[in-house]
Amino acid sequence: MSKTSKIYQAVIYVIMFTLFVICVLPFALMIVGSFTAETSIIREGYSFTPSEWSLDSYKYLMSTNYNIMRSYIISACVTAFGTALSLAITVSLAYPLSREKMPGRNIFAFLVFFTMLFNGGLIPSYIMWTSAFHIKNTYAAYIFPNLLAKAFYIMMMRTYFTTSIPEAIIESGRVEGASEFQILFKLVLPLAKPILVTVGLLVGIGYWNDWQNGLYYVNESSRYSVQVLLNSMLKAVQATADMSLSELKGVNLPTNGARMACAFMGILPIVIIYPFTQKYIIKGITIGGVKG
Repeated sequence: MSKTSKIYQAVIYVIMFTLFVICVLPFALMIVGSFTAETSIIREGYSFTPSEWSLDSYKYLMSTNYNIMRSYIISACVTAFGTALSLAITVSLAYPLSREKMPGRNIFAFLVFFTMLFNGGLIPSYIMWTSAFHIKNTYAAYIFPNLLAKAFYIMMMRTYFTTSIPEAIIESGRVEGASEFQILFKLVLPLAKPILVTVGLLVGIGYWNDWQNGLYYVNESSRYSVQVLLNSMLKAVQATADMSLSELKGVNLPTNGARMACAFMGILPIVIIYPFTQKYIIKGITIGGVKG
């Protein structure tokens, strides 16, 4: 390796390490802040080395009337079902669009792409979902609006099918008398694991982190997802702090620490799952993001 190449490689490493630190430090500060005593945060601000550690934020969140475990179960079920249904719809659209001989392929591709640029807006969507489909205060409100199928994921998966699945494999299936469904499920999908995992994780993160659908369509606390519940908790903590109830009762309410604890509890499942899917994500995005 030449001296110029070594310098170039060293610069790349420095840049990548700097980006890594920039991404990790806020997350680490959030975790430390959630375990920091409220008095320490007020006195010293957020710090990686607080003078006083405490579990008060988590004790406060667990001691409220909210059922956090129920909300976790709701979010997990919605994420699993919504992701599976979204993947089924995405594959059902992406695979036909990847076949050049499909009649009307360009028309359907245009209609999918059109939804990336235009939508009806919040108010018409709200009226449609509540008046026509009656999803108000149902679990369907978390699944169908906005997240069920996204044009970007359809186009990305279509590109993967076009560029990474050899046409010879599909033709061999046809020669053997396989139907299109058999070709898709027995030949194409086993080779498309990277893009399936990538899109599945991206869709799953969208479902897990979604709080807007709950805010718009769900007002029964027994049906709150974890993100909607945590958002409600934050509002309750802030309202209590504004009313100075903590001073009246002589209780040091962990307002700032509770915010960090809510954020950490919301993101924890994603952090646990991501390392197991990273290798598929890198390959899926790299290949699926290349224009076919």
